[in-house]
Amino acid sequence: MSAARKRGGAVARLKNKENIMNQREKAKQFTALHVKGKPVVLFNAWDAGSAKAIVAGGAKAVATSSWSVADAQGYRDGEDLPLELVHEVAARITATVDVPVSVDFEGGYSDDDATLASNVSKLVEIGIVGINFEDRVVKGSGLYAIDRQARRIGAIRKTAEQKGVPLFINARTDVFFVQGDASPAAAKEAIERGRAYAEAGASGLFIPGLTTDTLIAQICEKSTLPVNAMMMNGLPPHARLAELGVARISYGNLSYTQAMKTLEQEATKAGV
Repeated sequence: MSAARKRGGAVARLKNKENIMNQREKAKQFTALHVKGKPVVLFNAWDAGSAKAIVAGGAKAVATSSWSVADAQGYRDGEDLPLELVHEVAARITATVDVPVSVDFEGGYSDDDATLASNVSKLVEIGIVGINFEDRVVKGSGLYAIDRQARRIGAIRKTAEQKGVPLFINARTDVFFVQGDASPAAAKEAIERGRAYAEAGASGLFIPGLTTDTLIAQICEKSTLPVNAMMMNGLPPHARLAELGVARISYGNLSYTQAMKTLEQEATKAGV
Protein backbone atom coordinates (compact mmCIF):
# COMPACT_ATOMS: atom_id res chain seq x y z
CA MET A 1 0.00 0.00 0.00
CA SER A 2 1.34 3.41 -0.95
CA ALA A 3 2.11 6.07 1.65
CA ALA A 4 -0.60 8.28 0.15
CA ARG A 5 -3.25 5.57 0.55
CA LYS A 6 -2.13 4.94 4.12
CA ARG A 7 -2.43 8.64 4.93
CA GLY A 8 -5.84 8.76 3.27
CA GLY A 9 -7.03 5.80 5.32
CA ALA A 10 -5.74 7.34 8.53
CA VAL A 11 -7.51 10.63 7.78
CA ALA A 12 -10.77 8.79 7.04
CA ARG A 13 -10.54 6.84 10.31
CA LEU A 14 -9.83 10.02 12.25
CA LYS A 15 -12.78 11.80 10.64
CA ASN A 16 -15.07 8.87 11.40
CA LYS A 17 -13.90 8.88 15.02
CA GLU A 18 -14.59 12.61 15.28
CA ASN A 19 -18.06 12.13 13.77
CA ILE A 20 -18.92 9.40 16.28
CA MET A 21 -17.69 11.54 19.19
CA ASN A 22 -19.83 14.43 17.93
CA GLN A 23 -22.82 12.12 17.56
CA ARG A 24 -22.34 10.83 21.11
CA GLU A 25 -22.33 14.39 22.43
CA LYS A 26 -25.52 15.18 20.53
CA ALA A 27 -27.15 12.05 21.94
CA LYS A 28 -26.23 13.16 25.45
CA GLN A 29 -27.53 16.67 24.74
CA PHE A 30 -30.81 15.24 23.47
CA THR A 31 -31.24 13.02 26.51
CA ALA A 32 -30.50 15.96 28.82
CA LEU A 33 -33.38 17.93 27.29
CA HIS A 34 -35.87 15.47 28.79
CA VAL A 35 -36.54 16.91 32.23
CA LYS A 36 -39.60 15.95 34.27
CA GLY A 37 -41.66 19.06 34.88
CA LYS A 38 -39.70 21.10 32.34
CA PRO A 39 -40.64 19.47 29.04
CA VAL A 40 -38.73 19.91 25.82
CA VAL A 41 -41.11 20.92 23.01
CA LEU A 42 -40.54 19.25 19.64
CA PHE A 43 -42.18 20.88 16.63
CA ASN A 44 -41.89 17.92 14.27
CA ALA A 45 -40.23 18.23 10.85
CA TRP A 46 -40.85 16.37 7.60
CA ASP A 47 -37.82 17.30 5.47
CA ALA A 48 -34.55 19.23 5.56
CA GLY A 49 -36.23 22.56 4.82
CA SER A 50 -38.78 22.27 7.62
CA ALA A 51 -36.04 21.11 10.01
CA LYS A 52 -33.96 24.16 9.12
CA ALA A 53 -36.93 26.47 9.74
CA ILE A 54 -37.68 24.85 13.10
CA VAL A 55 -34.08 25.28 14.24
CA ALA A 56 -34.15 28.90 13.07
CA GLY A 57 -37.14 29.30 15.38
CA GLY A 58 -34.95 28.36 18.33
CA ALA A 59 -35.36 24.58 18.58
CA LYS A 60 -32.60 22.74 20.43
CA ALA A 61 -33.45 19.47 18.68
CA VAL A 62 -35.45 18.19 15.73
CA ALA A 63 -37.74 15.18 15.56
CA THR A 64 -39.63 13.90 12.54
CA SER A 65 -43.23 12.74 12.30
CA SER A 66 -43.72 9.56 10.27
CA TRP A 67 -47.16 10.73 9.14
CA SER A 68 -45.77 14.04 7.91
CA VAL A 69 -42.70 12.57 6.21
CA ALA A 70 -44.84 9.99 4.41
CA ASP A 71 -47.51 12.47 3.31
CA ALA A 72 -44.90 14.96 2.09
CA GLN A 73 -43.58 12.22 -0.21
CA GLY A 74 -47.03 11.18 -1.43
CA TYR A 75 -47.42 8.09 0.77
CA ARG A 76 -49.68 7.08 3.63
CA ASP A 77 -48.47 6.60 7.20
CA GLY A 78 -47.96 3.07 8.47
CA GLU A 79 -44.64 2.12 6.84
CA ASP A 80 -45.95 2.64 3.29
CA LEU A 81 -43.07 5.06 2.71
CA PRO A 82 -40.16 2.97 1.35
CA LEU A 83 -37.41 2.43 3.90
CA GLU A 84 -34.85 3.89 1.49
CA LEU A 85 -36.74 7.19 1.53
CA VAL A 86 -36.89 7.16 5.34
CA HIS A 87 -33.11 6.91 5.41
CA GLU A 88 -32.74 9.51 2.67
CA VAL A 89 -34.91 12.09 4.44
CA ALA A 90 -33.10 11.44 7.72
CA ALA A 91 -29.73 11.85 5.99
CA ARG A 92 -30.75 15.18 4.44
CA ILE A 93 -31.97 16.49 7.80
CA THR A 94 -28.83 15.50 9.72
CA ALA A 95 -26.70 17.05 6.97
CA THR A 96 -28.67 20.31 7.12
CA VAL A 97 -29.04 21.05 10.84
CA ASP A 98 -26.43 20.91 13.59
CA VAL A 99 -28.77 19.96 16.45
CA PRO A 100 -29.71 16.48 17.68
CA VAL A 101 -32.09 14.68 15.31
CA SER A 102 -34.62 12.01 16.26
CA VAL A 103 -36.56 9.97 13.70
CA ASP A 104 -40.06 8.57 14.03
CA PHE A 105 -39.28 5.01 12.94
CA GLU A 106 -42.77 3.53 13.51
CA GLY A 107 -42.32 -0.24 14.05
CA GLY A 108 -38.84 -0.40 12.58
CA TYR A 109 -39.98 -1.83 9.23
CA SER A 110 -39.56 -5.44 10.30
CA ASP A 111 -40.86 -8.09 12.67
CA ASP A 112 -37.49 -9.84 12.56
CA ASP A 113 -35.10 -8.67 15.27
CA ALA A 114 -31.98 -8.98 13.13
CA THR A 115 -33.51 -6.99 10.28
CA LEU A 116 -34.87 -4.45 12.74
CA ALA A 117 -31.40 -4.00 14.22
CA SER A 118 -29.92 -3.55 10.74
CA ASN A 119 -32.54 -0.93 9.85
CA VAL A 120 -31.78 1.05 13.00
CA SER A 121 -28.04 0.62 12.50
CA LYS A 122 -28.31 2.44 9.17
CA LEU A 123 -30.12 5.33 10.86
CA VAL A 124 -27.37 5.59 13.47
CA GLU A 125 -24.76 5.59 10.72
CA ILE A 126 -26.62 8.50 9.13
CA GLY A 127 -26.16 10.48 12.33
CA ILE A 128 -29.50 10.38 14.15
CA VAL A 129 -29.42 10.21 17.97
CA GLY A 130 -33.00 9.20 18.76
CA ILE A 131 -35.94 7.22 17.45
CA ASN A 132 -39.61 6.76 18.20
CA PHE A 133 -40.39 3.05 18.27
CA GLU A 134 -43.98 1.89 18.69
CA ASP A 135 -45.54 -1.29 20.03
CA ARG A 136 -48.40 -1.36 17.54
CA VAL A 137 -48.18 -4.15 14.98
CA VAL A 138 -47.92 -1.80 11.99
CA LYS A 139 -48.89 -4.21 9.22
CA GLY A 140 -51.10 -6.30 11.48
CA SER A 141 -53.51 -5.58 14.31
CA GLY A 142 -53.27 -4.78 17.99
CA LEU A 143 -50.10 -4.41 20.03
CA TYR A 144 -47.09 -6.65 20.42
CA ALA A 145 -47.10 -8.63 23.65
CA ILE A 146 -45.09 -6.81 26.31
CA ASP A 147 -42.25 -9.34 26.42
CA ARG A 148 -42.02 -9.44 22.62
CA GLN A 149 -41.79 -5.66 22.32
CA ALA A 150 -39.22 -5.61 25.11
CA ARG A 151 -37.03 -8.00 23.11
CA ARG A 152 -37.39 -5.76 20.06
CA ILE A 153 -36.26 -2.76 22.10
CA GLY A 154 -33.40 -4.83 23.45
CA ALA A 155 -32.26 -5.60 19.90
CA ILE A 156 -32.22 -1.88 19.10
CA ARG A 157 -30.29 -1.03 22.25
CA LYS A 158 -27.71 -3.71 21.49
CA THR A 159 -27.05 -2.44 17.97
CA ALA A 160 -26.80 1.17 19.18
CA GLU A 161 -24.26 0.13 21.82
CA GLN A 162 -22.26 -1.70 19.17
CA LYS A 163 -22.19 1.56 17.21
CA GLY A 164 -21.02 3.40 20.31
CA VAL A 165 -23.99 5.79 20.35
CA PRO A 166 -26.29 6.20 23.39
CA LEU A 167 -29.40 6.24 21.20
CA PHE A 168 -32.51 7.75 22.80
CA ILE A 169 -35.19 5.10 22.28
CA ASN A 170 -38.56 6.76 22.79
CA ALA A 171 -40.77 3.74 23.43
CA ARG A 172 -44.22 4.55 22.14
CA THR A 173 -47.20 2.61 23.43
CA ASP A 174 -50.42 2.81 21.44
CA VAL A 175 -52.51 1.30 24.21
CA PHE A 176 -54.78 4.37 24.34
CA PHE A 177 -55.41 4.25 20.59
CA VAL A 178 -55.99 0.50 20.46
CA GLN A 179 -58.27 0.35 23.50
CA GLY A 180 -60.06 3.49 22.35
CA ASP A 181 -60.38 4.99 25.81
CA ALA A 182 -58.49 6.66 28.64
CA SER A 183 -59.45 4.21 31.36
CA PRO A 184 -57.46 3.44 34.51
CA ALA A 185 -56.97 -0.06 33.09
CA ALA A 186 -55.32 1.36 29.97
CA ALA A 187 -53.10 3.60 32.10
CA LYS A 188 -52.11 0.59 34.22
CA GLU A 189 -51.10 -1.30 31.09
CA ALA A 190 -49.13 1.71 29.83
CA ILE A 191 -47.23 1.81 33.13
CA GLU A 192 -46.56 -1.93 32.96
CA ARG A 193 -45.31 -1.63 29.41
CA GLY A 194 -43.14 1.34 30.35
CA ARG A 195 -41.43 -0.64 33.09
CA ALA A 196 -40.71 -3.57 30.79
CA TYR A 197 -39.47 -1.27 28.04
CA ALA A 198 -37.20 0.56 30.48
CA GLU A 199 -35.63 -2.72 31.60
CA ALA A 200 -35.07 -3.62 27.94
CA GLY A 201 -33.18 -0.39 27.27
CA ALA A 202 -35.76 2.25 26.38
CA SER A 203 -34.96 5.89 27.18
CA GLY A 204 -38.43 7.44 27.22
CA LEU A 205 -42.13 6.51 27.30
CA PHE A 206 -44.42 8.02 24.65
CA ILE A 207 -48.17 7.97 25.43
CA PRO A 208 -50.00 9.44 22.40
CA GLY A 209 -53.79 9.52 22.55
CA LEU A 210 -53.96 10.29 26.28
CA THR A 211 -55.28 13.71 27.29
CA THR A 212 -56.69 13.08 30.79
CA ASP A 213 -54.87 15.07 33.50
CA THR A 214 -55.14 12.51 36.26
CA LEU A 215 -53.93 9.60 34.15
CA ILE A 216 -51.05 11.57 32.66
CA ALA A 217 -49.99 12.53 36.19
CA GLN A 218 -50.31 8.92 37.34
CA ILE A 219 -48.10 7.64 34.54
CA CYS A 220 -45.51 10.40 35.09
CA GLU A 221 -45.39 9.58 38.79
CA LYS A 222 -44.92 5.85 38.33
CA SER A 223 -42.74 5.83 35.22
CA THR A 224 -38.98 5.51 35.61
CA LEU A 225 -38.69 6.97 32.10
CA PRO A 226 -39.30 10.58 31.01
CA VAL A 227 -42.84 10.78 29.65
CA ASN A 228 -43.74 12.19 26.23
CA ALA A 229 -47.24 13.57 25.50
CA MET A 230 -48.52 14.38 22.01
CA MET A 231 -50.43 17.51 21.08
CA MET A 232 -54.03 16.84 20.11
CA ASN A 233 -57.50 18.15 20.89
CA GLY A 234 -58.14 18.06 24.62
CA LEU A 235 -54.51 17.90 25.71
CA PRO A 236 -53.77 20.29 28.59
CA PRO A 237 -51.61 23.35 27.82
CA HIS A 238 -47.85 23.16 28.15
CA ALA A 239 -47.76 24.73 31.62
CA ARG A 240 -50.24 22.18 32.93
CA LEU A 241 -48.35 19.29 31.34
CA ALA A 242 -45.23 20.51 33.11
CA GLU A 243 -47.11 20.47 36.41
CA LEU A 244 -48.21 16.90 35.70
CA GLY A 245 -44.59 15.81 35.25
CA VAL A 246 -44.33 15.51 31.46
CA ALA A 247 -40.76 15.70 30.10
CA ARG A 248 -41.45 15.99 26.36
CA ILE A 249 -44.23 17.45 24.22
CA SER A 250 -44.45 16.45 20.56
CA TYR A 251 -46.53 18.21 17.93
CA GLY A 252 -46.70 15.15 15.68
CA ASN A 253 -48.27 15.92 12.31
CA LEU A 254 -49.85 19.19 13.48
CA SER A 255 -46.95 21.34 12.24
CA TYR A 256 -47.15 19.73 8.81
CA THR A 257 -50.92 19.97 8.45
CA GLN A 258 -50.85 23.62 9.56
CA ALA A 259 -48.11 24.41 7.05
CA MET A 260 -50.00 22.68 4.22
CA LYS A 261 -53.24 24.46 5.16
CA THR A 262 -51.43 27.81 5.04
CA LEU A 263 -49.95 26.91 1.65
CA GLU A 264 -53.40 25.98 0.34
CA GLN A 265 -54.89 29.23 1.61
CA GLU A 266 -52.11 31.31 0.08
CA ALA A 267 -52.48 29.50 -3.24
CA THR A 268 -56.23 30.17 -3.15
CA LYS A 269 -55.62 33.88 -2.48
CA ALA A 270 -53.19 34.03 -5.38
CA GLY A 271 -55.86 32.68 -7.71
CA VAL A 272 -53.88 29.72 -8.96
